Amino acid sequence: MNIRARTNLTGWSFIIIAVIMICVFYFYPMIQALILSFQSGTGTNLNFVGFGNYQRLLSDTTFLTTLSNTFLFLIIQVPIMILLAIFISVLLNDKKLKFKGFFRTAIFLPAVTSLVAYSVIFKYLFGSEGLVNLLLLKVNLINAPIQWISDPFWAKVTIIIAITWRWTGYNMIFYLSALQNIDNSIYEAARIDGASSFKQFTSITVPLLKPIILFTSITSTIGTLQLFDEVMNITKGGPGNSTMTMSQYIYNLSFRYTPDFGYAATVSYAIVILIVIFSVLQFKLAGDKK
Repeated sequence: MNIRARTNLTGWSFIIIAVIMICVFYFYPMIQALILSFQSGTGTNLNFVGFGNYQRLLSDTTFLTTLSNTFLFLIIQVPIMILLAIFISVLLNDKKLKFKGFFRTAIFLPAVTSLVAYSVIFKYLFGSEGLVNLLLLKVNLINAPIQWISDPFWAKVTIIIAITWRWTGYNMIFYLSALQNIDNSIYEAARIDGASSFKQFTSITVPLLKPIILFTSITSTIGTLQLFDEVMNITKGGPGNSTMTMSQYIYNLSFRYTPDFGYAATVSYAIVILIVIFSVLQFKLAGDKK
């Protein structure tokens, strides 16, 4: 064997196991799910229905409800979380701030907590007799306990608060890392030219953070479209499907209702399509031509 062939063989020997595992556990299930989305039936009694499942989506009121719920979480929670993460990262990047390590750790800590554990804690905190209502009553902000879990509007608010609490610190780390790589001389030159702090933020910080903002907005969009744990553990999709997401609907179609794996696969591919559409739109809006 010549040197080139030996080099190729050595390289493949390092990655072949990973390639096989990725093909078996990622690409094969994706292809099987796509094939399954063109079938319908219960259990193993599946029949080919073509695009029947996709046509069914348009008239499925439960799916349309979950779609609107997911969109609502997306358009409200993601912008709030991104703005909070940027604001907090700018504050924590201040060289004059003391105990920066403590604050960074405290804000990032929710991102590494168990999804189920923190969801259950939020369920009890926002219960009708939970700590949140007790505090609001104590300071006379409300006259009666808010039904955070059983009221459709407040249940959505609870989910948005829970997601924001968990993932803001995760996105903050990306912005903080990017801010620390910006040359301080740029800000010094701007201050000499008389630029205010707000002007420095809008004209220097935000443009230089643009790639990170694009990355975090896409990953946050993907995560929100796949939202499951918080809704399942806090509200169980209720009341009356008012907080049910598409991912929870997939779970219900597969394990709670009469199993319809073909239609569940169709809903999952609807999420895939939405992720692709939103990712492309965000790249276009950001002006990224790559």
